[in-house]
Amino acid sequence: MKRRMWAAWSAAIVGLSVLAGCGGGGDGTQAGGGDGPLTIGFSQVGAESGWRTANTQSIQEAAAAAGVDLKFSDAQQKQENQIKAIRSFIQQRVDVIAFSPVVESGWETVLKEAKTANIPVILTDRAVDSPDTTLYKTFLGSDFVAEGRKSGEWLTKEFGAATGPVRIVELQGTTGSAPANDRKAGFAEVIGKDPKFQVVASQTGEFTRSKGKEVMEAFLKSQGKIDVLYAHNDDMALGAIEAIEGAGLKPGTDVKIVSVDGVRDALQALADGKINFVVECNPLLGTQLMDLAKKVAAGEAVPPRVETQETVFDQAAAKAALPERKY
Repeated sequence: MKRRMWAAWSAAIVGLSVLAGCGGGGDGTQAGGGDGPLTIGFSQVGAESGWRTANTQSIQEAAAAAGVDLKFSDAQQKQENQIKAIRSFIQQRVDVIAFSPVVESGWETVLKEAKTANIPVILTDRAVDSPDTTLYKTFLGSDFVAEGRKSGEWLTKEFGAATGPVRIVELQGTTGSAPANDRKAGFAEVIGKDPKFQVVASQTGEFTRSKGKEVMEAFLKSQGKIDVLYAHNDDMALGAIEAIEGAGLKPGTDVKIVSVDGVRDALQALADGKINFVVECNPLLGTQLMDLAKKVAAGEAVPPRVETQETVFDQAAAKAALPERKY
């Protein structure tokens, strides 16, 4: 008798468990569902610069503080690795996918897969060039075109009184990436208004210090006199400083330097007079990303574009900012 009662009670418990399982996510709402922590799958570009390291740390720390289960993947600068990571996140049924695209194009297929799986996507730091904006909920990041314009505006003011040609070399970011495309476009828009500003050489430095040094060494050998270096990020500018000094020239004096990011090493170089102007690109996106992820997971409307607040630095501003700089 006791055995029959125990069997009946066990069957009832199993039945209740099955019913509970059928109810979870059966209405086609959020992919992960359940009462557990929000799960975010995040695919990072890589670890190519001090800026990127600070960006990764910000996201990881903000996720921990918000009680978010963060599944992190490093793409090592390869688009195919990001696509594999996103597909893995879809298979794992995460609640939200976020990623910083290595390049702008080639994302529609995998983003359609995420949309079909009912998993919302957030773009961070970099955009994609797909005309179908329904493939992602929002883009959180900087205005790269504006950063290029700010760099060009400083340059045209600095050399406003120059009567002859101003010879500029440009260290571009990763070929095909949003910051490389947009920073180049914004800069060209401003300096193009005066024909004396001439970009005599432009080549990718891949956003890394070592490649920035290598390409700048080649520029110094092939271009003769160089008045200005425009670097799409600080790490390339810092590498270029080594090349300039190695050629027996004085960075910041013999070759003026304008750069983008605002990492601590670059601000120190600016304070030391080796860089002349830095346009900030804020990497500390973690808290904003967690807030947006919670909202889209809950089905709340969010703005399609969320910009970060940023500034610019001359030497005085760099000296003032250094004591409190976190990255």
